[in-house]
Amino acid sequence: MTRPFWEAPLHTLDRQEWEALCDGCGKCCLHKVEDADSGRIWPTNVACKLLDLKTCRCADYKNRRKFVPDCLRLTPELAATLDWLPETCAYRLRAHGQPLPDWHYLLSGDREAVHAAGASVRGKAISEVLAGPLEQHIDWGDEEPLEVERVEDDDLDDEGAESDHA
Repeated sequence: MTRPFWEAPLHTLDRQEWEALCDGCGKCCLHKVEDADSGRIWPTNVACKLLDLKTCRCADYKNRRKFVPDCLRLTPELAATLDWLPETCAYRLRAHGQPLPDWHYLLSGDREAVHAAGASVRGKAISEVLAGPLEQHIDWGDEEPLEVERVEDDDLDDEGAESDHA
């Protein structure tokens, strides 16, 4: 018996099989912010303007690069090297020889399973059209966003600046 295409090495998949691997989570369509000093990539909850936040699918996938020129075309090589791809991403998992999650529609038969499992951006993202500055939407995880010196109210002058006696 032949194994299912999603268990085959990524470089052997045809275009239709490759596209079918997408679980529809929408996480790759969230903007990221790169720290200029460290090069670290921070996720945000801000979605590309083309991401349909209800379906977590691109509203114009075929023509997306006309409207979003920097939209990345994922390849098997990139799937193996992009650290910012979600840990549950089928492309990333398969690039590293790992199986798909049980909720993936190719296994479960249910396109809504990704959402029911909480593995999508449904209900968790905002469109870039409404979001404002990306820096206000960074997901810092368990880390503090910046090292800041705490200043007590007593150490501020009437305009809110630090006074000399601090």
